[in-house]
Amino acid sequence: MRIVADESIDRQIVELLRTGGHEVLFIAELEPGVVDEVVLARSREQNAILLTADKDFGELVFRQHLLHTGILLVRLAGLKPDAKARLVASVVDRHAEELRLGFSVLTKRGFRVRRAI
Repeated sequence: MRIVADESIDRQIVELLRTGGHEVLFIAELEPGVVDEVVLARSREQNAILLTADKDFGELVFRQHLLHTGILLVRLAGLKPDAKARLVASVVDRHAEELRLGFSVLTKRGFRVRRAI
């Protein structure tokens, strides 16, 4: 799967996804400090899922109605980076097709998808 990882994502998550065979473009490596709208545009250009820990992308999608190719918001505060990486990789592997359908959220309590309208 092709993924654009926002710079808010832990490097351990990016590395584990890459090890698992996913193509991950990491904003922290390519364009650190770039604004959210550009990050969202990069994910669309790459036809990639956007992986982020930044809730501001919800504003862009639901209030400003900007187009996207799937977003996974990672809300795993308090977990160690390695534990976060394992959870994210598991969700990406198990729910790849669902992730493309809308705005998804991963928390310690579970995973949910709000489908695009």
